[in-house]
Amino acid sequence: MGYTMPTMKIRGGDLDLVEYEFMAFTPGEEIRTCGFEGKISASPRQGTYTAIAPARIHLTVFDMNRFAPGHPGGGGLGFALKLYCKAEVTCVPDGITVNHPRAAIIRHFLMAFTKAVGYTGGFSVTATDHGKEHVGLGSTSTLLTVVGHAANTAVGNPLSADQIRLLIGHNYVEETIGGEVVFGFETGVGPAVSTYGGIGVMGDALSLVYRHDFAEGKNVYIVIPPSGVSSAGEHEFDLLMTKARTLDYRDRELKVYLIMMDLIPAVERGDLKAIGDIMWEIEFRGSKRAEIEHHSFALYEYMSRLREAGLEFVAMSSVGPAIAIITDKTRREMEAIVTPLGLEIAVATEIDNEGVKVIPPA
Repeated sequence: MGYTMPTMKIRGGDLDLVEYEFMAFTPGEEIRTCGFEGKISASPRQGTYTAIAPARIHLTVFDMNRFAPGHPGGGGLGFALKLYCKAEVTCVPDGITVNHPRAAIIRHFLMAFTKAVGYTGGFSVTATDHGKEHVGLGSTSTLLTVVGHAANTAVGNPLSADQIRLLIGHNYVEETIGGEVVFGFETGVGPAVSTYGGIGVMGDALSLVYRHDFAEGKNVYIVIPPSGVSSAGEHEFDLLMTKARTLDYRDRELKVYLIMMDLIPAVERGDLKAIGDIMWEIEFRGSKRAEIEHHSFALYEYMSRLREAGLEFVAMSSVGPAIAIITDKTRREMEAIVTPLGLEIAVATEIDNEGVKVIPPA
């Protein structure tokens, strides 16, 4: 049975109309080896290798005009959380078996990986994610990060951590109902902070511009406001992306200036309140504004009330509507703030400043 994939139409300006047809393909097709093929070699090892990596919060894209499905980039900002995905990978003579509900995306990445490193055998994979779905924690990128690091170690570490990031970004896909895959939107923020921990700033083309430990010992809460708006429909998605690109034409320089000249120095000196003030400014700029207003202006009202209650850092995660909060306040203090607003704490955790870990066979 065939599935008709939508055509995305994005208008970024008077002379800028982009049409992108989401072409579904079978895992293993449209492989990109990032120039690694033929330059490195695999040395398979015995035993099961386990990788564990933190989830991520994606705070903003810098320029929506610089990426598209199958064309990673756009820059971005995010940080890692103490919520973890795990993958156990064993080399086998042939074939790829995956024990995870999202087998298609794992299979596709591993087929790209095997071709890139010249590995002719197979893999047996068991993966688990953090269990917090659809709250903006980036389960796809974290899942691919742990699979990539476990598989890489199992075949003798032919790739560096940065090369694994690039391979994930250029082969980043989402699955379809029919078990096929399509290229997704990818800035590279997720794999970068899941790999290295802390806060990360990405430039275009998956370049990691800056990484630093962040908000050590602070509490992180994710709250989800009510939103009857979906970003999944074709018409809604076209409108969101068109507005986001238009606003980024106007605000991209300002956003990057705020990151380079204000946010990074605030991270260096550990000033969470200043970081929160800078992020609040970014919430009103460019594509971030389009994403928030897509859910309605009520989202600004919620975030404003949370800031007025003395919470140091308040920002919408990814395309929302989940709100990420970083603060010294305890859970009891937080509940006293959010409950009167009709909000609930979906996740309570901390920042992970260590990143991915690989555990060899016992």
